Amino acid sequence: MKLVESISLEELHNMVEDMYGELVKAVVDIQRRQIVVDAGLHSDEEQYLLEKGSRQEDLWGINLYPADYGTEDFIEFDSMTNIRPAEGNRSRAVEDEGIRGIIREIVGEVVYG
Repeated sequence: MKLVESISLEELHNMVEDMYGELVKAVVDIQRRQIVVDAGLHSDEEQYLLEKGSRQEDLWGINLYPADYGTEDFIEFDSMTNIRPAEGNRSRAVEDEGIRGIIREIVGEVVYG
């Protein structure tokens, strides 16, 4: 697991080989504009960021599909950590389009081809 300020598409492809064969799990802190990647569970990445001072309400789990880089399918907004009924997010998806937009911006700043 690692906190990344920038990461290449090649590095993501290498992580895929070590993980599930097609995706890399990541958690994004939308306030601090940070991403943690390369863990088997979103909850481990989430815990790591919480220990580093992130706030729970700022953390969102996503999956990155390196083979789909440059398409809408590159980012999947799906994680058990996203289920937060008290905050209005009742599913595994990131339901708020504004938050999705922030996540897309951050991923776009961090991941390069």
